[in-house]
Amino acid sequence: MAHQIDTSIKTLGELKQAGYQFKSIKEELRDNLIAKLQNGEDIFSSVVGYEDSVIPDMQRAVLSRHDMILLGLRGQAKTRIARLMTALLDDYIPIIAGSEINDDPLHPISAYAREQINEKGDDTPVEWIGQEARYAEKLATPDVSVADLIGDIDPVKAANLRLPYSDERVLHYGLVPRSNRSIFVINELPDLQPRIQVALFNILQEGDVQIRGFKLRLPLDIQFIFTANPEDYTNRGTIVTPLKDRIQSQILTHYPNTIEESKKITKQEARITEQQKELVDHHQLVEDLAEQIAFEARESEYVDSKSGVSARLTISAFENLYSAAERRVLINREDKSYIRIADFWGVIPSITGKIELVYEGEQEGPALVAQNLIGKAVRTLFPQYFPNPENIKKDKDDNPYKDVTSWFEQGNVLDLLNDLPEDQYEKRLKEVKGLEKLVDKHFPKAERHEKLLLMEFLLHGLAEYSMLSKNPLERGGLQFKDLFSSVFSMTEGLDDEDLN
Repeated sequence: MAHQIDTSIKTLGELKQAGYQFKSIKEELRDNLIAKLQNGEDIFSSVVGYEDSVIPDMQRAVLSRHDMILLGLRGQAKTRIARLMTALLDDYIPIIAGSEINDDPLHPISAYAREQINEKGDDTPVEWIGQEARYAEKLATPDVSVADLIGDIDPVKAANLRLPYSDERVLHYGLVPRSNRSIFVINELPDLQPRIQVALFNILQEGDVQIRGFKLRLPLDIQFIFTANPEDYTNRGTIVTPLKDRIQSQILTHYPNTIEESKKITKQEARITEQQKELVDHHQLVEDLAEQIAFEARESEYVDSKSGVSARLTISAFENLYSAAERRVLINREDKSYIRIADFWGVIPSITGKIELVYEGEQEGPALVAQNLIGKAVRTLFPQYFPNPENIKKDKDDNPYKDVTSWFEQGNVLDLLNDLPEDQYEKRLKEVKGLEKLVDKHFPKAERHEKLLLMEFLLHGLAEYSMLSKNPLERGGLQFKDLFSSVFSMTEGLDDEDLN
């Protein structure tokens, strides 16, 4: 780690006696990263799935003293990574007291700081600022101006100080100069108007700043981090080529590669209260299904892949699953419950708000697309728990689902309402002949609540593989019945002309 200076020091003279030396922020970040790597420390431990891709790229960029851009779709932890960079800063650094742009006492760059040192010499007052004060973030929007980022002439200051507009002291510094010796993040860079992006050219390369005709030589000491969606993925704007050329490292982010990585992110980020944990429990299958929905959405023909499917979808979905089960416990006045497959219908609002649909998806409707994604997730995971129905169709003599489907073929119907009390939920599932026996065969050690979940999952899986019919109920829930009787009921009342 960097050499630590006593933060009780109050003057420039004391600072010199303590042996303080100026160091640029990029050297500071580099030195502290080297120390952490040598000590086996990881400042990005809360970022899951980037251990072999993004994080090594970030480390190489810091070691190279590069400004960088994180390029990726929404919900890929770009801003979080940028904020974690503050852990590579020194705990505290000294500045000239009262400086608007964090002037280093040994390396002053503003007129104010130079005047202070000229007047007071070694008695110049010194202040200390910590890591958090050395991080600035700006969301790029079309209305951001050069004055916001760089600065402008302040007529009020000129009047109060009785100074002409030609005096440097009448300037009001923007966010960039005020972020001197700090990490400065601009999110969604393509949204920044091209003429505003141009204003960053010299700051990145030469350190020149121009404000309303003032040509200032301000060698600003800033670690720039930009974030953006890939340039061809957004219709809102682009990154001008000369600016992109000045950003030395371009780092590509990505979504989790596996269900396990995605589950870690969801567990880490989902806000489940202790009260909810006491009332509600869940099986691993529930976690897998929630994550699989996002994977299905990223491959769906109805979802705009260029927009991406944020990791926030599964986080919100998991929170809604707990809330759906909690609500059922409360309205049924029960002591505890377990998340059911039916609770996934409470996840639909989490899905519809997190995906952008293509034209075909808009025609289907967001709610129906969300239901289809849940169904596809069930279909994908089903063969991991029970025999694959696709194989059964090829070998009808060896059909483990025969007892279940035969029960429905006899005209039996199962209505499963979303908010059924636990005892009625269990009773209705056990009415289906062969259902419990099949679950016992494949999961002999399953506890009661796990068995009920798997029985319900089995029905949903058979419906997704077109071995049963599944239809919504007006009261909130699903009706399971024989597929062919469902088809016949749909054609009742139609004449020959309609059927043709």
